[in-house]
Amino acid sequence: MLTVSDNAPARPLRVAIIGAGPAGVYAADILAKSQDKSEHTFSIDLFDRYPAPFGLIRYGVAPDHPRIKGIVKALHKVMDRGDIRLLGNVDVGSDLTLEDLRHHYDAVIYATGAIRDAELDIPGIELEGSFGAADFVSWYDGHPDYPRDWPLEAEKVAVIGNGNVALDVARVLAKHAESMLTTEIPDNVYEGLAASPVNDVHVFGRRGPAQVKFTPLELRELAHSQDVDIVLYEEDFEFDEASDESIRTNNQVKTMVNTLTNWLVEQEERTEEASRRLHMHFLHQPVEILEGSGEQAGKVAGVRFERMELDGSGGVSGTGEYIDYECQAVYRAIGYFGSEVSGVPFDSRRGVIVNEAGRVIGDDGAHMPGTYATGWIKRGPVGLIGHTKGDALETVGCLLEDIHQLPPAASPEEQSIIELLESRGVEYTTWEGWLQLDQHEVGLGSEATSKGPVERERVKVVPRDEMVRISRQLDRDLG
Repeated sequence: MLTVSDNAPARPLRVAIIGAGPAGVYAADILAKSQDKSEHTFSIDLFDRYPAPFGLIRYGVAPDHPRIKGIVKALHKVMDRGDIRLLGNVDVGSDLTLEDLRHHYDAVIYATGAIRDAELDIPGIELEGSFGAADFVSWYDGHPDYPRDWPLEAEKVAVIGNGNVALDVARVLAKHAESMLTTEIPDNVYEGLAASPVNDVHVFGRRGPAQVKFTPLELRELAHSQDVDIVLYEEDFEFDEASDESIRTNNQVKTMVNTLTNWLVEQEERTEEASRRLHMHFLHQPVEILEGSGEQAGKVAGVRFERMELDGSGGVSGTGEYIDYECQAVYRAIGYFGSEVSGVPFDSRRGVIVNEAGRVIGDDGAHMPGTYATGWIKRGPVGLIGHTKGDALETVGCLLEDIHQLPPAASPEEQSIIELLESRGVEYTTWEGWLQLDQHEVGLGSEATSKGPVERERVKVVPRDEMVRISRQLDRDLG
């Protein structure tokens, strides 16, 4: 149960939350609701470096995930209450410093997430045609800080990883672009995918079918892609004692193994072949990305894998057998990695802010007063979106316990941070601005629907300056 110290200041406590994705919104919501059981009140500002809110939901999840709409609605409902102020298009590190935050707020919660690709240290990773999945996801989700074009020139593609992101990347690459038009996909992304010559997408995991990291829902979505065959290989279906135990005791594992084995059987009964294929390989560990020769020198020409075998305890070991697969592009989807926040202790090995239960720990081993972390930047990029609620509950609980120890802000007035941003020429966006941008994107969808073959709910605006212009139009009109 969340409790608030009786020694807290009488005025509303000013709290800044850095990051308006699910982790940040959940933390803001829990903190705001804690006021219902306490005499203390909070003034909460939610900052984001992007002009639009929702972080991972808008820029990290494939657009053809219909269930994500439910999460967006829940986050929208929280922000639409009006007790949490959104300040978008503000970069903490350049527009605002850690010292600025300490001057204007009693406490700061970092919810900056993890947006970089984890590294894969094998020869050839630097070749042309070798990509990080996070960069590709940002492109197809219309991230404002990424180029509008993506080099979709490969007929054969390898995706390394066996998590949800690997399946997202493989599914988007293998799908026919026309089937994506019903989503909020930006126009430039549709045009890029429509021109892609891809025929075969191969997904490689280093462990067996019973040890994969994706979820049943992600797996089943592969079967919904029209004119795309799923191809499996009987020699990859190896199970040991640990696998059998997982299948017996874990319904999720059982469901996924049953789905995969059913597909393996059903593919023998196909009478027609699709124009594209999505291959799933298990027990393959990448050891080298192969370089082309002649005119293809410096470019990806294939990937070499070592064949693995299960060790009986859920792990794998190498067999010494190597297999080469031809491809012209490789996407590594082996995990995300957090980015360092200026002035905040960072664990460069794990990619997280140094913390204990959400309390940020300084170089002296003590809690940095008034400084907290939640979400992936707190615990690493593992788990589903809903897991960040538990993180937020723990972190906010620590903040509430520490209220009597929070260093008071020198300028706690709500308007003071606005005056600072305006004095620096920062074109910040607001929740009202997001509602305008949201309405604008829905309008673009309606316009595209009237001209095209399918109904489009929205078309996402990509350029940052265009997002800011639309979001701030009301302010300009009133001005």
